[in-house]
Amino acid sequence: MDQFTLNLIVIGASFALYFGIAFWARAGSTAEFYAANQGVPPVMNGMATAADWMSAASFISMAGLIAFGGYNNSVFLMGWTGGYVLLALLLAPYLRKFGKFTVPEFVGDRFYSTGARLVAVICLLVISITYVIGQMVGVGVTFARFLEVSTTTGLLIGSAVVFAYAVFGGMKGITYTQVAQYIVLIIAYTIPAIFISLNLTGNFCRSWASSGAMRRPVAIPTSWTSLTRW
Repeated sequence: MDQFTLNLIVIGASFALYFGIAFWARAGSTAEFYAANQGVPPVMNGMATAADWMSAASFISMAGLIAFGGYNNSVFLMGWTGGYVLLALLLAPYLRKFGKFTVPEFVGDRFYSTGARLVAVICLLVISITYVIGQMVGVGVTFARFLEVSTTTGLLIGSAVVFAYAVFGGMKGITYTQVAQYIVLIIAYTIPAIFISLNLTGNFCRSWASSGAMRRPVAIPTSWTSLTRW
């Protein structure tokens, strides 16, 4: 079996999985389409958010920043990671509490201001368009590489797939599709790490053991012990 055939099988299986999830989780109401009817478990919500964090825009842009600017540019990683945390802590719970589907709706009603709603719409469009551009360029490059097509054709294929499972499943379908992507991404990140470790050290633990980290005791400050007296 040649590489191109293997690529087609893997990509075809991934598409079939995503379409199957979208059909299984298809939305039956407005609440299901926009907010998954608030029925997605917290762990799966976390997996879906993590899959977004590990997406093409994040991964490719991080690799590019480090390649062109050195490891000092890895500090940008803390920027969008902190942004996810702030969004989850300061905004997401109140969207649910207010029963709103979009951020501009929430901001406008929370501050009783049409101007605030307009500012939220502008910010949302700028952030979303910027993110989607990076995301879809990553999709086009990836499909162009694996399907041996042009970047434009790869972009159109990826857009059609995303459009299909977003329309069928709504937010519920997208969330569960993201959960599947999370599992795929974790496996895709872990396997190269394992083999790189084997190639460099001969086993998984040699470099850690040779550094003495497994043999040196760790001193715990006395003040920390008070934290465990519960």
